[in-house]
Amino acid sequence: AGELVLLLASAGASVLVSRTSEWQPATLVAIVLVLALLGERFSVELQDGQLTASTVAIVLAMGLLGPSPAAACGVAAMVIASATRGLDFGQWLNNLASFAAVPFAGGLLIRWSGEALGVLHSTQASKSVVLGMLVLAVFVVTLVVNFALIGLRVLIEDGRPLRRQVPEFLPLLPGELAAGALASILVVAYQSAGLPMLVAAIVLLLIFQHLTVALVRSEQRAEHLEARSRQLVGLQLGVLRTLVRALTMRDETTGRHAASVAAYASALASDLGCSDDERDVVRAAGLLHEIGKFTWPDRVLHATNVDDKDVEVVKNNPQESALLVGALDGYGPVADAILYHHERMDGRGYPAGLIGPEIPLSSRILAVCATYDTMTARDAYRAKMSAEEAMEELRLAARNGQFDADIVEAFIALLEREGSTFAGDADFETELEYERRVREMAEVAPQAPKARTSFRLPLGRRRSGVSA
Repeated sequence: AGELVLLLASAGASVLVSRTSEWQPATLVAIVLVLALLGERFSVELQDGQLTASTVAIVLAMGLLGPSPAAACGVAAMVIASATRGLDFGQWLNNLASFAAVPFAGGLLIRWSGEALGVLHSTQASKSVVLGMLVLAVFVVTLVVNFALIGLRVLIEDGRPLRRQVPEFLPLLPGELAAGALASILVVAYQSAGLPMLVAAIVLLLIFQHLTVALVRSEQRAEHLEARSRQLVGLQLGVLRTLVRALTMRDETTGRHAASVAAYASALASDLGCSDDERDVVRAAGLLHEIGKFTWPDRVLHATNVDDKDVEVVKNNPQESALLVGALDGYGPVADAILYHHERMDGRGYPAGLIGPEIPLSSRILAVCATYDTMTARDAYRAKMSAEEAMEELRLAARNGQFDADIVEAFIALLEREGSTFAGDADFETELEYERRVREMAEVAPQAPKARTSFRLPLGRRRSGVSA
């Protein structure tokens, strides 16, 4: 009811205070009205509002014509906008009331102030600048009033206090003020140089508007593509995570062992001077290096001693694990680290018989850490060793050509500094950092900063069903 009264009052007041001179020259009136309509025609919805050039047209009407043409431009623009969006009666009324009352009040305030200052329709440069500043000041006032009208409707409909809505409006202010400033500059240009200057500026404005809309839509498509990419990589990584969880349900040591090896390997890689990317590869390899055990039958998974007929099943674990991990986009280096972590420095390892430096550094790190954790924690194959015994076993294995001696010594130094079981309480989910991995895997390339524009939101804000 209040909006209906406001709309009717604005219409009546527009008739009462209208002057014939306000609608002259007819060319200017037509240009401003067409700009208002085109601004809505080439609008695009954003996450926090709408991109449109109609704001500039309405402010131009307020400053160059008068209150009645300004109200007419606002109503015409909202008729187009409300009709194309298929809004209900309440939303139509909200839009029409807001875009009739606010531009009318702003135009009337500019007329009164401009006449008092003697700057209306003056071609003097100094007075044109004063008029431009006046237009900008009045626009700021009307912007506050418009936000207040929107806030009042939200208060009535949703019961949300105005003070809680203020943080939602603050991010919109820079774009709104830029639009008002641009319109004020166009007012000064018209007052000083006449219609040709205004027409040229508006043509550039519409071209810029069209390019900006195309850019925003392109960004929206990119965001949708990124979201789909995240879903895909989330599904891929989620499958591996689920396999490890399922494997842990069959063998309780698997999840603990994977997390501990990942923590040991990450710390060791850091001590060895590896880059962040290399550390992440080693960490991920530690987490997933035994995922191939998911394919093992229970007789092998829970065996105290592996039968000769099942030795090949055990030896195939690196290939099976690497095959599963390698199917994940961008995880090729992780798969390689897993595939070769049973190679020996003397070339007598498997599956490829690599020698010394031919073995990836990540695989050499993983081999030492996985062996140490297996020796110091009870598992299916051997009794638990003390940390001191396990360290001596690592040194002995290095002398016998199994491990990289430098990596063994660096690992032992790490254990002596941090504690022999500092990674014993590591948790699989914490080490996996699932959300971070999904986000980074989905980012094919760094995203360019979002484009900022002068035409965000006209004198009313589009928000969740309320198009005011």
